[in-house]
Amino acid sequence: MVSYVGRQNLRREQVYSEIADLHVATLGSANPVDVVSTDRHTVKPWFQGKIPFTFNLPELQGTDFTLVGGRVTYLEKTPGAHLIFQVRKHQISVFLFPENAADRVLGQTPGVERKQTFNVATWTEDGLRYIVLGDASADDIRALSTLLYDSGSRP
Repeated sequence: MVSYVGRQNLRREQVYSEIADLHVATLGSANPVDVVSTDRHTVKPWFQGKIPFTFNLPELQGTDFTLVGGRVTYLEKTPGAHLIFQVRKHQISVFLFPENAADRVLGQTPGVERKQTFNVATWTEDGLRYIVLGDASADDIRALSTLLYDSGSRP
C-alpha cells in the first residue's frame, strides 16, 4: 500500500512538472499563442478541428482578467487547449484536456495548491480536465477557476 501511494504521489508530481514546463516554455516563446485575441468568440472557434472536444469560455467583462489567446498543446500525447489569461502583470495558463488516466493521478483540487512555485487548481467537468496554473496569487487562480467552472464546458 505504501509503495502504491508513493508511486501515485511521484506520478502526480511528474504531471504537475510537465504542466509547469508547458507554461514556462509557452510564456518564454517568441509566439506564446497561435490565435491572438481577447475575444472569446474568436479564440474558441479557432480550436475547431484542432482538438477532439469543445469548451466554453467565460465572459470576462467586469473582471480583472483578459484573454490573451490560445494554442494547441499536448499532455501525455493527448491534444488539448492551452489558453493564456492576463491579470495585472501576471500570465495564467489554463489547460483543457479530455479526461484520461492522468485524472486518477491528479484528482480534484479542493481550492488552490502550491506546486513548484506556481499556484494551481484542477478539476474535471463534463468530460474535460481543467488545469489553471500561474504565478498569480491564489486568490486570482481561484477567481479565474470559478469563472471557468461557472461557464461550464458544455457547447
